[in-house]
Amino acid sequence: MSERLVSATIAELFFQAGKEWGSKPAFATRSPRLSHAQRDMEVDPHRCGLTQESFFQSVSYRSWCDRASDLATALIDIGVAAREHVGLLSDNRFEWILANAAIQFCGAADVPRASDITPLEMSYILHHAEVQVLFLENEGMLVKLQSIRKQLPFLKTIILMEVPSNGLPEGILTMHDLEERGRKLRSLGNRCMEKRIEEIIPEDLCTLIYTSGTTGTPKGVPITHRSLCSQIENITFHLSKEERALSILPIWHSYERIFEMLVISYGATLYYTSIRHLQNDLKRVKPTVMASAPRLWESLYERIMASVAEQHKIMQFLFHGALGSAHWVRHASAFFQGMQLDLTGRTWKESLIMRLYHMLRWSLGIIPFLILEPCVLRRLRNVVGGSFRATISGGGALPPHIDSFFNDIGIRIFEGYGLTESSPVLAVRTEKNFVLGTVGPPLPKTEIKIIDLLTGKILYPDKNRTDLGRGRSGEICARGPQIMKGYYKNPEATAGILSEGWLRTGDIGMMTFNDCLKIIGRCKETIVLRSGENVEPLPIESRLLESPLIEQCMVLGQDQKHLGALLLPSLRGFINHGVKVTSLEELLHLQEIHALLHQEVQRLISKSHGFKSFERIGCWRILPKPFEIGDELTSTYKLKRHIITDRYHHLIQEMYENHCT
Repeated sequence: MSERLVSATIAELFFQAGKEWGSKPAFATRSPRLSHAQRDMEVDPHRCGLTQESFFQSVSYRSWCDRASDLATALIDIGVAAREHVGLLSDNRFEWILANAAIQFCGAADVPRASDITPLEMSYILHHAEVQVLFLENEGMLVKLQSIRKQLPFLKTIILMEVPSNGLPEGILTMHDLEERGRKLRSLGNRCMEKRIEEIIPEDLCTLIYTSGTTGTPKGVPITHRSLCSQIENITFHLSKEERALSILPIWHSYERIFEMLVISYGATLYYTSIRHLQNDLKRVKPTVMASAPRLWESLYERIMASVAEQHKIMQFLFHGALGSAHWVRHASAFFQGMQLDLTGRTWKESLIMRLYHMLRWSLGIIPFLILEPCVLRRLRNVVGGSFRATISGGGALPPHIDSFFNDIGIRIFEGYGLTESSPVLAVRTEKNFVLGTVGPPLPKTEIKIIDLLTGKILYPDKNRTDLGRGRSGEICARGPQIMKGYYKNPEATAGILSEGWLRTGDIGMMTFNDCLKIIGRCKETIVLRSGENVEPLPIESRLLESPLIEQCMVLGQDQKHLGALLLPSLRGFINHGVKVTSLEELLHLQEIHALLHQEVQRLISKSHGFKSFERIGCWRILPKPFEIGDELTSTYKLKRHIITDRYHHLIQEMYENHCT
């Protein structure tokens, strides 16, 4: 593995990378020399005479740094001040990282978001951050901006990455023209950019990322150079200069950004792709690493299993034989290395019995594994290009069966955990702590404590216990160099999440006896779907309760593909609807209420009521009894979500396993 670049600021890191890695390819995007049909065709480029370079056009580290220097010089020339907030609204593309580097070279901070931002969100974020200079990806984004232009008195300059086909609107600048302007200034000896880089201090703001909630106002998370540089220093996912990294997650998210900064620090090459082109680009690029989300691996798993189901029975037998023997061998090996999930601790007798058990499984599995691994499992690994080494998965919990499956076939998924507020990584699996079912150990210099949800008592680390409180669940709190100092211009929200430097994550977890962090659920209300979408349940619940047929409800779906709901039918509502019953128990046994509730859920949580596709209810179940105060409800009638989730665990599990209403 290569040595990574170490720096005090991100601007210094980028500038140093341009010098250190020089002519080495830094970023690659689809080549404009090919037609759309050629770029989209499902072919193996090597078999039809096309090279990787036929599909991708690369930019060297030196070229990227030089162009960013030119752009930064022009930005300073048009008035961008040090520590100013510069908007950056675009999807994944080379121009994004070019503009980002230029903003950093100015000593300014970027305010990023993707093209799916709504006009309402755009208006709030740009106004709240007092953005005066804004980068926009294309004409479509410009149309959105123009619809709210009067609401943005601070905004002075708009810079387009793509020139519209019908010409450039008056008063709009282009990145290309600014680059040319900066190049001329630098040729005349202008070195204002270098001075700006020297003046940046680690505590300066690097980026201001607004959390993507579905209701209320987004919260601005200020992340400093020190926080991001601490991530690069402490994340133990090592790369080499020869790595081919694939970029697929939204580039404005803190998770994808820190991965890209890691790639840059090692001098590796980053290829930009999208969900639409992922399958083909895995074949063309043959990536070795990538940052990913659980939904990607779930999709690949479903594709593999569907393909196996279509094979001859002999091939199915070989597949299951290879997978079963790999499972025995790899899990036995994990046990012998102390990397099998341990939530309770073991006595020496229990350890001896388990050692004998795994020795037997390893002995029975090793011969079929050695025979079948090359001819079966190696072929399966080709689904991600054949050269894939590892991935960091984040943005949601990895389903246990998916985690185990890919580990068994030889694709290592280093699951991690964090929040935007922690820049974002708090913990991640490592080679020495690759414990399935956990997100690995906390990063170096990161402190974790687990507190009781009701009393606030510290459950871990409890120095009065010999096990320090391992295996006890509660809210995860974290402290370290990556933790934000507070939400931007929002002291009330800050007070609710930060105390004496400790970040209350709102997640429930425990420290295992392997000293790894295990995530159990959430104690705060925001739901994060497996796709990474953040959903606030309250407005959905409020809308459902507008129905005269629904008495109580709770929306859930943490780490699932879609939202679900627990519903309590309204006895009075159904009686008024003409259903002849006299008690709730009698009502619950009627089949017709299912159809009526289904209609209500579909009617209320729909596009016509302002809900996005990922906010729809995909499945639901009827509650056997009402929520009660002092039990599932607080004295102010608020839902005790963690208690309800725990109490109806089997009902919720059955609901998602059957994927139906």
